[in-house]
Amino acid sequence: MSPEQAIAEVFGLYETRGMADYIGEPVSQIEHMSQSAQLAMSEGFDDEVVLAAFFRDIGHICGLGGENMGGYGVVSHERLGADYLRRAGFSERMAKLVEYHVQAKRYLTFSQPDYYASLSEASRRTLDYQGGVMNAEQACVFEQDPLCAVSLRMRYWDEQAKEMHVPILDLDVLRAKARKVLAA
Repeated sequence: MSPEQAIAEVFGLYETRGMADYIGEPVSQIEHMSQSAQLAMSEGFDDEVVLAAFFRDIGHICGLGGENMGGYGVVSHERLGADYLRRAGFSERMAKLVEYHVQAKRYLTFSQPDYYASLSEASRRTLDYQGGVMNAEQACVFEQDPLCAVSLRMRYWDEQAKEMHVPILDLDVLRAKARKVLAA
């Protein structure tokens, strides 16, 4: 698949399915993803991280028809999304960031006991489907990963990116970033 085909296909998912409800939250899929990308951009992260923030939950829309998490999206959406992006030609770093956003939630519920209380109802309900709270050994392994710190930032963006009435980012900005990343 050429970079232009990949961009058309990936962004096409958001154009056709992005206005769907974001699983128990007061925003749509596209609003949630747009806010996540805007938060990454506002903190000065590179294009791969911005795109990973935007594509983080793409597994919910590319994995339609998969096993459901009790009405809260697709089981293993993080892995489905990461694999989808790999097949489209995106970098391993970006795919791992997409995959790790669930690990970051599991880690934070282990390492910060008050974090669970800050999660939305949907995020709490999906935690059990996602492996539950990490244990000490899993947390130690995750802490050693070079993408741990960025994954934790992405998790915080995930929780913040549920505000109503925030204008959607111009997708052409993200398409341009995707062209640069795919060309690298």
